Amino acid sequence: MRRGLYEADHERYRESVREFVRREVVPNLERWDQQRMIDRATLAEAAKQGMYGLEIPERFGGGGETDYRYRLVVNEELSDAGATSLNMTFGLQDDLVLHYLIDLGDDEQHARWLPGFTNGEVIGALAMTEPGTGSDLRGMQTVAVPDGDGWRLTGQKTFISSGISADLVVVAARTGERGFGLFVVEAGMPGFARGRKLDKVGLHAQDTAELFFDDVAVPAANVLGNPGDGLRYLMAHLPRERLGVVASAYTGARAVFELTRRYCFERTAFGSRIGDFQHTRFELAEMATELDVAQAYLDKQVLAYNAGELTATDAAKSKWWVSELQKRVVDRCVQLHGGYGYMLEYPVARAFIDSRVQTIYAGTTEIMKELIGRELADQV
Repeated sequence: MRRGLYEADHERYRESVREFVRREVVPNLERWDQQRMIDRATLAEAAKQGMYGLEIPERFGGGGETDYRYRLVVNEELSDAGATSLNMTFGLQDDLVLHYLIDLGDDEQHARWLPGFTNGEVIGALAMTEPGTGSDLRGMQTVAVPDGDGWRLTGQKTFISSGISADLVVVAARTGERGFGLFVVEAGMPGFARGRKLDKVGLHAQDTAELFFDDVAVPAANVLGNPGDGLRYLMAHLPRERLGVVASAYTGARAVFELTRRYCFERTAFGSRIGDFQHTRFELAEMATELDVAQAYLDKQVLAYNAGELTATDAAKSKWWVSELQKRVVDRCVQLHGGYGYMLEYPVARAFIDSRVQTIYAGTTEIMKELIGRELADQV
């Protein structure tokens, strides 16, 4: 069926994204994995070329473009190239950090921080997860206490994407028995320290770190919104965060399926193409169908998000289902590659280790189901 999601402007944008990926990304993928870090120069060039940060208002150098279909174009092109770590890094900036800064920042904060994202001089991170709490945000132990006109921030965060390279970190902290706040900690603030770069199973080029805050003095000018409404802010921004994971999960699964489909009709065994065996054809047919269903679901959610109608629960439904689909599809594609599927020189093997986290971060599959189940119970 004709997809019908994109318009001519999106396809023109795709051409520029594809050229950027061909020129700046593909030649560097292996080196980034080896050095466990994406070159900042590439991230800076990507920002200047509008590969991310399109939503930044024009007066701060951005495009002021809020149509999420442009984000999906970037997801598709990076997934086709196997640039999963870079895709996640762009998503971190657009779907999390910048989404919070643009939505909650005041005029002075926008003028101070957003131009740095536009010209690629600033990389952001979002620090919510703690060693003892995981997805349980209400169990957060990092605290911020009033100190004159500002705050003193103390605590520890872990699993923080871009934690090593970030110049600016949006930190969630408890401000009272029930209150939470969002505090912007900048590189160089006394008491802010980065721990070890964590050694992950996959996504090797995307740095992930522990962060420590030892009585960090955070001025009032670095507080996003009301310091007691942080939990409400976090809940309100969940649809965009989850949609970002859904987009990368679908595009990643589709990309691996397509390369596996080609492989099955190029590789021979017992005198025939392996794609000509009935079992292989059935496997491909099942995955093609599941991916088409997921695409229709994703497209509907993108349009709902654009219209301001995507709820956190609806996004949770797609987050768990599509990320589990990706895990299933990638595993079957490894199997269809046989022994070569276990070799890291093959994209399917790299996809296998890079995609495994999708059902875990931004809320595990189990947490998503629990949240959906609670809403169903409330409707009785």
